[in-house]
Amino acid sequence: MTTPEPPTVFVVTSQEARAHALRAHLPRVNVVHAPHAEFLMRESHVTIPDVALLYTDTPGVPLHQVLPMLRQRAELGGTHWLAVGSQGLGEMLGAGADALISDATPPEALALQVRALLGRAQQFRDTLGRVATLQRRMDTWEHEERVRDQLVHMLVHDLKNPIAAVMGLLEIVQEDPRVPEDNRELLKVARDETQHLLHLTVNMLDVRKIQAGKMNLRRELMFTPMFREVVDLARGDVGSGLRDRHVRVEVEPDLSPASVDPEILRRVLANLISNALKHTTTGGLIAVGVKGTPDAVQVTVRDDGEGIPAEDIPNLFAAFEQSRLTLHGRFDTGMGLAFCKLAVEEHGGQIWVESERGKGAAFYFTLPLAQDAEDDDFVELV
Repeated sequence: MTTPEPPTVFVVTSQEARAHALRAHLPRVNVVHAPHAEFLMRESHVTIPDVALLYTDTPGVPLHQVLPMLRQRAELGGTHWLAVGSQGLGEMLGAGADALISDATPPEALALQVRALLGRAQQFRDTLGRVATLQRRMDTWEHEERVRDQLVHMLVHDLKNPIAAVMGLLEIVQEDPRVPEDNRELLKVARDETQHLLHLTVNMLDVRKIQAGKMNLRRELMFTPMFREVVDLARGDVGSGLRDRHVRVEVEPDLSPASVDPEILRRVLANLISNALKHTTTGGLIAVGVKGTPDAVQVTVRDDGEGIPAEDIPNLFAAFEQSRLTLHGRFDTGMGLAFCKLAVEEHGGQIWVESERGKGAAFYFTLPLAQDAEDDDFVELV
């Protein structure tokens, strides 16, 4: 184990006896005699003092002129400066001295003052050490985050195109009249699973983007017709599995405008509808509702499926925190719901779920209404 270096005290004075007297009361301290300001300036580049005693009667360049320059040096940021004398203490204080003491103070009392300053210097070094350790950890974490982001981005972009191509080919083959009916059902399952894989990859990228604050919303003023259109597009994104479900859509007429990114809303709805699909059986009901409240537009996606166990609800919107086995034998990672939560909150809204085991689930989220300035912009456009 390495023995720590003893602390260093500079005694800047023309009288070397003062340094000797202090050294006798500080046995485990490296006391260095500095006969003048020039020595202090030169030697402090080699040895960093923890404490420097500056006697105001030191001949040569006045110490109150030297001290401001010393205090500007970064490596001396932890040094404590103690002005000692009977005259010129005010100038030393103005120059940046940390403490003042009379030159008539006995050596033992002076040593007590120096020990107190050494304690502060040690605390400063300890703090610097902790900060350096934390900074190294932060640098490592930031590097790992950058690598993770790059990996996710690369994976998603490398996977999206081939997955989309596979989906398109499966759809073409599924609609070919020459395909036997039993194989057509297998193709349908394959396409739905491919659709699910595409959702997972895109959600993974967008969750990382929102968490890093890199997703910029492209907001538009959305009225009733646009909400209907986005719901229809989201249903199309979910895929052919909805053909086996009863889907009901109700959009309130004459909605007050909400400021929303239509593409992100489409993704949120597709995730929630897909989630409802996974947890309902053939012939089940999925209801999508959009209505106005005094300060928001509220969207609901309700199903009559298996419902959610009460113990799963607190972590439902946390990615990878919940793994519920769906009715179709697939474990749900929660990535889609994590995206929904982050996307809704990025809009300034809220999302929550109400469910009872065996009686279905209802997901609600709100989108704040457009502010007055945005309404004015719309009026000008009209």
